[in-house]
Amino acid sequence: MRSLILTLLTFLIMPLSYGQIKVWKSKNELKKITTSQWEVNDLVFKAKKKLDKPFDVEVYAEVTNDQSEVKKVPLFYNGNGEWVFRFSSSDVGRNIYKITSSERLFDGRKGEIIVTENKKDDRHGSIVLNEESPQHFFYEDGKHYFNLAFECDWLFALDYGKEELSKTKHLLKVLNEYKFNQIVMNVYSYDVSWPKDPKLKDYPQFEYGSREDIYPFLGSNSAPDFSTLNVDFFQHLDQVISEMHDHEIVSHLMIYVWNKRVNWPDMNTEEDNRYYDYVIKRYQAFPNIVWDVSKEALLYGRATNEYISERIQRAKALDAYDRMISVHDYGFCKRHPDEVDFISMQNWERALYQRMMDAKNEFKKKPIFNIEHGGYEEAPFQVFPGAYTNAEACLRRNYECIFAGGYTTYYWQSASWNVVIHNPFQQGDDFEKPHFEYFTHMANLFDKFNFENFEPLSWFNSSGYNLTNKKDGVVMMYTPKECQWIGVANVVKKFDASEAKQQWFNTLTGEFSDEEPYNTKPFDFWYERPWKGEADVILIVKDLKPKEVE
Repeated sequence: MRSLILTLLTFLIMPLSYGQIKVWKSKNELKKITTSQWEVNDLVFKAKKKLDKPFDVEVYAEVTNDQSEVKKVPLFYNGNGEWVFRFSSSDVGRNIYKITSSERLFDGRKGEIIVTENKKDDRHGSIVLNEESPQHFFYEDGKHYFNLAFECDWLFALDYGKEELSKTKHLLKVLNEYKFNQIVMNVYSYDVSWPKDPKLKDYPQFEYGSREDIYPFLGSNSAPDFSTLNVDFFQHLDQVISEMHDHEIVSHLMIYVWNKRVNWPDMNTEEDNRYYDYVIKRYQAFPNIVWDVSKEALLYGRATNEYISERIQRAKALDAYDRMISVHDYGFCKRHPDEVDFISMQNWERALYQRMMDAKNEFKKKPIFNIEHGGYEEAPFQVFPGAYTNAEACLRRNYECIFAGGYTTYYWQSASWNVVIHNPFQQGDDFEKPHFEYFTHMANLFDKFNFENFEPLSWFNSSGYNLTNKKDGVVMMYTPKECQWIGVANVVKKFDASEAKQQWFNTLTGEFSDEEPYNTKPFDFWYERPWKGEADVILIVKDLKPKEVE
């Protein structure tokens, strides 16, 4: 056994070194540090002697809180002889930690962490489930999380090798302003296997595929060295996820991807396990993490059900923070619902709404998240057109997911894969702009009307889609722009509508019509609603009251 002398530098905060992460180093025995709820802290321990396989050394911090609950947090190797204890907490109070390891390398080091109340107004903690409302997502402080995701697989690559994350920060700022609160992203992707738009040759600044300087292992994707990991890669990813945390955007982190030409180590090998475990160790303390074992996990014939199940159990065993986990594979989720925290669905069918309803009815204790519905909004470059590219058609498919009581993901072709225009609204008039604003309107609508209280009552759908909120006395009917009439009388008659009012919501502009008394005529086919033929709208009937029991 090697005798290691652990050196801790004088504890001081080094702001901005990893964006939101506070880095603490000390030469002396740590007495106390102070942080706030959901703030990420790196406590760095440096060894003077070199180890042969530092990534494989098991080092843990046993953390005991005021309630005598013990959390065993794994440390990770960060290069240059440093191990990092990455810590965050949802609970206010005092925590005592003690460092232990299987080889007694750092045993006996201990310290105290005081966690104070969160003061950041838009920070609400990690994403969790709620037994009283099992098909919805919530933050740890109890606020509903309206999961509105944006796919950006190559987010890790935007500023790789740069000191400043200027492109990443700009894109995150834009997405935050438009109310996207989750990014579906890969830890790493190499390149796409489908044809590339010839126009990309004139705009190489937007192409991030086939970069040999980016790789999570040593070497490169074309000439890999799986014997160890590339710490520089993960230090950069730290900054990306930390910036996301700063913008209160969840990282839906897909640990593997099989169809992006990545040279992975063989499954279940020492090298494969090292990579997977390292991702779990390094990113679990981020409150904005949601795990996803693999994009399209079983679609390409590489992985098996048994392998994915083992990866899930492996993550749960290592993750002291119990972050949510799922798999980008509806077939797997359907066969193994007890292994995932929510159901991830990929479905391109025209009957998307019905498939979402089927899932909601089958898995009554799980949220349903449509991670890919075949709608990929058109952009300056044709990257992957899929089944639906028209912006309004894509928006309608997202609303079909929402009106089935689920959650959804938006794809824009010039950001979702190897092509990323990080500043689309700064491009010239000849560049087609994304319709991010459609989703701002969606988020605003369901912030105002409490999405978590709605249920889809499909038997009242009429010629559109129904959501009913019995708690707040609100009924919504999604109405395609082609419809002359939408029937709402059958559901409204379940309430006392004597003081009810109605108004219309334009899904393209976010406008509300003036309120008017609820139209009590059940078959008023001659009523001229606003924006007919111009935009899909939502009829909102509110101020409904429970009927008195006779």
